[in-house]
Amino acid sequence: MSRIVSYFRVLTWLLIGAGASAAMILASFYLFLQPGLPPVEQLRDIRLQTPLRVYSADNQLIAEFGEMRRTPVRVEDVPIHQIHAFMAAEDSRFLDHHGVDPRGLTRAALELATTGSIQSGGSTITMQVAQNFFLTRDRTFLRKFNEILLALQIERELSKNEILELYLNKIYLGHRAYGLESAARVYYGVPPEALTLAQMAMIAGLPKAPSANNPLRNPNRALVRRDWILSRMERLGYITPEEHQQARSEPVTASYHGPEVELNAPYVAEMARTELFRRYGQSVYEDGYRVYLSIDGDRQKAATESLRNGLEAYDRRHGWRGPLDQWSLGDTPDMDELTSRLREIPRVADLVPALITDTGSDAVALTVNNGLVRIPMESMRWARPYINENAQGPRPETPEDIVSRGDVVYVRFPVQPVLDNADGKTLEAELAQLPDIQGAVVAVNPDTGRIEALSGGYSFAASRFNRAVQAKRQPGSAFKPLVFLAALENGATAATTINDAPIVFDDDELETTWRPENVSGEFRGPTTLRQALYESRNLVSIRLLRDTGIQRTLDYISALGIDTSTQPRDLSLALGSGPMTPLELTRAYAIIANGGYAVEPVLIERIVDDEGDVVFQAPEVIHCERCDHDDPELLDAALPLDDTSRNDTPPRVLERVADPASVYIMDSMLRDVITRGTGRRARALGREDIAGKTGTTNDQRDTWFLGYNPDLATGVWVGFDQPRSLGRGEFGSSTALPIWQEFMGKALSGKPERLMQRPAGIVSRRINPETGEPVPAGTRNARFEIFRADLAPEEAPEREYEDGESGTEDERLPQQLF
Repeated sequence: MSRIVSYFRVLTWLLIGAGASAAMILASFYLFLQPGLPPVEQLRDIRLQTPLRVYSADNQLIAEFGEMRRTPVRVEDVPIHQIHAFMAAEDSRFLDHHGVDPRGLTRAALELATTGSIQSGGSTITMQVAQNFFLTRDRTFLRKFNEILLALQIERELSKNEILELYLNKIYLGHRAYGLESAARVYYGVPPEALTLAQMAMIAGLPKAPSANNPLRNPNRALVRRDWILSRMERLGYITPEEHQQARSEPVTASYHGPEVELNAPYVAEMARTELFRRYGQSVYEDGYRVYLSIDGDRQKAATESLRNGLEAYDRRHGWRGPLDQWSLGDTPDMDELTSRLREIPRVADLVPALITDTGSDAVALTVNNGLVRIPMESMRWARPYINENAQGPRPETPEDIVSRGDVVYVRFPVQPVLDNADGKTLEAELAQLPDIQGAVVAVNPDTGRIEALSGGYSFAASRFNRAVQAKRQPGSAFKPLVFLAALENGATAATTINDAPIVFDDDELETTWRPENVSGEFRGPTTLRQALYESRNLVSIRLLRDTGIQRTLDYISALGIDTSTQPRDLSLALGSGPMTPLELTRAYAIIANGGYAVEPVLIERIVDDEGDVVFQAPEVIHCERCDHDDPELLDAALPLDDTSRNDTPPRVLERVADPASVYIMDSMLRDVITRGTGRRARALGREDIAGKTGTTNDQRDTWFLGYNPDLATGVWVGFDQPRSLGRGEFGSSTALPIWQEFMGKALSGKPERLMQRPAGIVSRRINPETGEPVPAGTRNARFEIFRADLAPEEAPEREYEDGESGTEDERLPQQLF
């Protein structure tokens, strides 16, 4: 008996010693590791990595930039079933323990002892928070001990709800989705509160293995994990047996939902991203900034559609350039394999890759998402073979004239799907091709400079080069209004007459002779400036520049705020030989549209941080001719009476840079371009308040139309990225103007007409439209011209009729311009 007692005493002392040793070891670990533990208080002020989001002025999401898709949620907004699903999957005793679950730790310790590594883990939700925010994911004993200590600290300082909220916003759930909100939208396209019980369990199964248990990558394994979680939820009393059975009966419904882009405007999104990166650096992709742009959603859609329609129209005029590729199909092609190959060809805009499988009276093609489709011959008749920019082959009569079996082409589906009349099931498609031509559209509010629409090319996916702001091209005759405006401010009038006749310039340095011509090759002799502008007479423009002076004209244009460093210092300036971007030239027209104020383009309206604080706000813009920039009372008086849109940023005062009377005369001359000149096509809009100018450079390499009304200035450029001729019959009036017309028709739809307000100092005189000289009342074919009062000619004396001479009242009244 005494021996047993002795053994018992020895065993007891051994156990006490082992326990004391273990305690000392643990204490040593704690004393060693505790000083290096981060303060838990940091979790209260944690900044979750949230992507940069770009919005339009009407709050439509344009783009999202950042590796992590995350939208933080509050725990009180999360459905209770979703919380219970995570607890059933990860930590059913979360509400009972103090950060560490001894049962789970025991299991992890046994795995470590027997296998040398921890396979299943013993981490509670609190321990996962500690790991996700402070630690690495290495499966080592030291990291695990740190995790335990941090979890205990977190439980002492944070509430269970705070811990849950951190967990639900931090966990990685696959496919770039971080946090519950992002996962719900990535897999199901809905917010967490709209998920079904089965979908909640599916998401709760992801933290353990976001790839292996992913319903998109491995739906069968994800289904097993989901059903196990549902069973656990029933056993734990979280759901009823009926709820369990109903949820288990649901199939896997997950599918990938990308960022919910509401407005297609990738070129402006990239402009915003570049600017935000310049300001905030790499952290801009993680700090949750929201940037709101000046872009108007409806006008942006109109710009994108109008540009694509115009470029496709040009492309079709010049013929079919052939298929993308030719595949050998054999007698019994493997449709699944061919579909997989098609899937590798990128879709561009609404152009869908397709494989021609048959050519009968119509063509049949294989597509990725719609299977076999029919391409009616009627939709292919445009596809005359392309020879060069000036020639096409014969008009096709059958599909074999255009495509062959095995050709890979692009097709487009109508907005309203059309079914084949033969079987009522097969979709119809149209033959299409990716345009080789490019272009840009930019629309600016003349009063504020806000960019309301911008498209820098046919497709951002095909080319990220933003032609609206990066392409410096010769504007051609679209530059002439600046030369004419400089002349109007230096003594010329709209009635000034200049000879439209041949002219030759010798260049001694280059040993060449320059013989500029009009596009028509004709000369009409003495011509008023008004007529010279609306008919785009090159020789009058050159002589006008010579009379005004090249340097004086450049100085004037520079005073408008236009960069003249790339402009030539010779008479070719009159023909727009100096390169400009579409945005720069549109800004110049906006100055005319607003009556002569130096407006600056604005894209970013405001920037909001992840706390909802506005960190940048674009200033209000005011037009004030005699405002003292340092006098707040005068500035405040110039602001609109309705102050609901004011902000704390000091207003930007727009300087008047052009004489209002000269601008008014120029506006009337540019409206004549629409009513009787090279822009006549725009009369189809049925508006009296639009004005503009076409532009075409030598050999039709660049084509333009710049135009406006007092509410919107819009520029359109069309050309090839590597400059070459668009073809002999192509001009600004045939390429750029149709795009401008379509866009402005949509942008101004329902808007009342608004003519430029007539300033003081404008007078009218009857003139002979051929000579520009004043004529008396009663002169036939006379018209009124407007002048600056200081430059107006003396009125001609009234015509006296001789005895017996008579005339109708119509013969005595001049043809009035206004």
